Amino acid sequence: MRKVLLIDTVHPIIPTQLTESGYHCDLFSTLDRTGIMQIIGDYSGVVIRSRILMDKEILDQAVNLKFIARVGAGMENIDVEYAAGKGILCLNSPEGNRDAVGEHALGMLLSIMNHMNRADRQVRNGVWIREGNRGTEIKGKTMGIIGYGNMGSAFAQRLKGFETEVISYDKYKKGYSDGNTREATLDELFEACDILSLHVPLTPETHYMVNARFLDRFRKPLFLINTSRGPVVKTTDLVSHLQSGKVKAAALDVLEYEDNSFETLSATLPEDLKYLMQADNVILTPHIAGWTTESNIKLAQVLVDKIRRAFPR
Repeated sequence: MRKVLLIDTVHPIIPTQLTESGYHCDLFSTLDRTGIMQIIGDYSGVVIRSRILMDKEILDQAVNLKFIARVGAGMENIDVEYAAGKGILCLNSPEGNRDAVGEHALGMLLSIMNHMNRADRQVRNGVWIREGNRGTEIKGKTMGIIGYGNMGSAFAQRLKGFETEVISYDKYKKGYSDGNTREATLDELFEACDILSLHVPLTPETHYMVNARFLDRFRKPLFLINTSRGPVVKTTDLVSHLQSGKVKAAALDVLEYEDNSFETLSATLPEDLKYLMQADNVILTPHIAGWTTESNIKLAQVLVDKIRRAFPR
């Protein structure tokens, strides 16, 4: 049985090439969880993004499932361990949007260090301020990266021409120092960093990893970039450290107030989110760091290639 259920809208490359490989593909991008549970037993593969949580309840109904393919990097909406126990292969495609994330993080960094968004708003309102928008150069600073996988390494590569020292910490990798970064301990990051960029998956271990205690351990005030997942940063603690000056500025592509699909914010705006929206030293983008025309294609192609290798015709 080679039937694939597409739960979310995806690039046409996926159904086209899977069909060429002998699969029958069905798209049900609006079907709710209950409806999916009723039909998932008929499928050997599922392609998802973030809309539906693939937990124990739904996996127990997937009696013929051989693979779950996630278009993107994060796997937090899949119970990977339970799926593996049922013999279901879980695939993702971080190679497809790492370049987009690296470029977006660099753009946000340049903007917060040079007050570009604030200055743009001022000029559009007829306000011409030069001294108050004096920027800070990346050159000569120490950049700390937490998480040196596809995204972290792509960002480090793009920093190479800025003559900044890039040090990285990854709890689950060793011996990865290269021409773009030097492997370091977390204590070294706390001591040396001027800028911190987060590139970790969302897990119970990383949920609220960046909280008041964590930020207090940095010796110097720092610029913070988060293109990973919103709940990695405890917003309440970030706001207090922005107010105190311990965090000079923040560039956030993700927020803990996103829904599971990443498509909307919570219906009510918490006070901390209102503060971020109004703060001149904060840049916010709507979870689009990996969201480019090119990555849309690459994410799909990487995933199809992985499915084909794992399940040859």
